[in-house]
Amino acid sequence: MKKLFLVRHAKSSWEYPELNDYERPLNKRGKKDAPLMGEVFNKLNIIPDQIISSPAVRAITTARAISELINYPVEYINTIEAIYEVGTRELFKLIKSTDDKIKSLMIFGHNPALTLLSNYLSDKYIDNIPTCGMTAIEFDIESWKELKPESGTLKLFEFPKKYKKKK
Repeated sequence: MKKLFLVRHAKSSWEYPELNDYERPLNKRGKKDAPLMGEVFNKLNIIPDQIISSPAVRAITTARAISELINYPVEYINTIEAIYEVGTRELFKLIKSTDDKIKSLMIFGHNPALTLLSNYLSDKYIDNIPTCGMTAIEFDIESWKELKPESGTLKLFEFPKKYKKKK
């Protein structure tokens, strides 16, 4: 059994027009949502064997904030440049190349690639993984190399608005 967690970065800021897309930081909401979702993941007992992230500022900042709250050592987060730049097919290949010692993998990245990948791999369609949202997909496989389209079962779809108090 393998588990894949796809996490979209928290809400980013457009306040600094001089920064390029790669350097955009989290905005106020993003800085609140990342720890909130870290607490949610902690309560759900989600602790992946490996975390990989896009190195874009908004993605790695989200990964670090959530990692701290699920007791995953921040220094073990692996950044992979390709996550920032690639589409669904390349992410699929990246996951298939994961070491089989890894039973659960968490990827922090960007849309539309994450939503498309979630829909490509799982048995349920979702319109959009919102900022700081996460899908958890389980696969009845022993090796990541066995990964196939629509072979996973969507187990969780979590996002900040599910946990915010209504006013």
